[in-house]
Amino acid sequence: MERKLNPTATDLNLTIDDIRAARAVIENRVRRTPLREAPFAVSRAPAGAKVYLKFENEQLTGSFKIRGAMNTMLSLSKEERERGVVASSAGNHAQGVAYGAKVVGAKAHIVMPETAPIVKINATRSHGAEVILHGEVYDDAFAKALELEKENGWIFVHPYLDRRVIAGQGTIGLEILEDLPNVDTIVVPIGGGGLISGIALAAKALKPSIRIVGVVSDQAPMMRRLFQGETFEAIQAERLKANGSRPKRVTTIAEGIAIKNANPIMFETHIKKLVDEIVEVSDDEVAAAIVALLEKAKTVTEGAGASGLAAVMAGKIQSSPKLKPGQVENMAVVLCGGNIDLNVMSRVIESGLRHDHRLARIALVVDDLPGNLQRITTVMAEERANVLEVYHDRVSPELALRETRIDFLVETSNQEQIDRLHKALRAQGFRVLGR
Repeated sequence: MERKLNPTATDLNLTIDDIRAARAVIENRVRRTPLREAPFAVSRAPAGAKVYLKFENEQLTGSFKIRGAMNTMLSLSKEERERGVVASSAGNHAQGVAYGAKVVGAKAHIVMPETAPIVKINATRSHGAEVILHGEVYDDAFAKALELEKENGWIFVHPYLDRRVIAGQGTIGLEILEDLPNVDTIVVPIGGGGLISGIALAAKALKPSIRIVGVVSDQAPMMRRLFQGETFEAIQAERLKANGSRPKRVTTIAEGIAIKNANPIMFETHIKKLVDEIVEVSDDEVAAAIVALLEKAKTVTEGAGASGLAAVMAGKIQSSPKLKPGQVENMAVVLCGGNIDLNVMSRVIESGLRHDHRLARIALVVDDLPGNLQRITTVMAEERANVLEVYHDRVSPELALRETRIDFLVETSNQEQIDRLHKALRAQGFRVLGR
């Protein structure tokens, strides 16, 4: 099936029958992932709600992307497989295409930005794909993949602008409705839009009253802005004025949903029609969700994978207006991926613990005299704060000759304990920075 260079809304139209057909194609090639209740997540969920997690982070290749990629790979003709495939991706789509290509015996060429996480680059290579690193941002990799498609005749596999991909991702919606028929709300991360489009198509065909809530990073909010009524042209003009013609790299731990330029066709065809709400989450909120999943659910997610739960835990999602008075809301949250870079895991954990006020960094400026460090640690011990790290700075230009700055990383229980600690340190005559 040759790719249309400029697909239209008609090209992306599909029905529940297409999603059911996709499941018949891929069901023996991918995992049916579990849906489990998560009692730890209900404290900030709508009152009385039950929260369930769909563990796509336990899927083959570590994310939902294998579903759409496998459906596409298995639809290729013998001649197309012999020609080979090409894709652009920051990571998860790359692994899905590489794995699917290996299954059907096709050669995969994956263009990834040079800034892609090493763990995702290595995982893509492990499935036998040729990885081509090009450019600083996804837009660069995408342009290069199109160039290679034209030069070599390879089959381009788009990460979301393809009805076969959308149908494959939609099989998640079938599984959720089968495992939890009384589900009221499904929370889904939004990057390019293929995942939420497929899930929404399946879910609303089976249960029209269901609410679909999308979640975007506050570093890449374009899909939400479109949903709120802004035009694609106005947003693009604003961005061009701010950044010029060069795409600006989005810096977020939720890189899997950091799509700077939302596709207007995806928006108009599916998201505008099927999604009920879109909310934003910050990196701190995502980090807190990753920590909660590690600690409470004993599972590892990447930033994008935890963003749906981040929205629930941050109180961003209110009760569904479609519910009857007194009705318990059943909410399913899709954990869409688990391929986190271990090099950033420690920083993510620290950020998440700090967001929950279980870690605090405290900076003091004190006279550089014997005994001051002991006085400080005595105060911390009295306030039951556990010191994890200590760093001295005696050379910064803002310090007086006989002053030193001491930075502490301390383990705490809550914000009240941190406030008491600051108060006690000030009472001893120490200058607490940033307070």
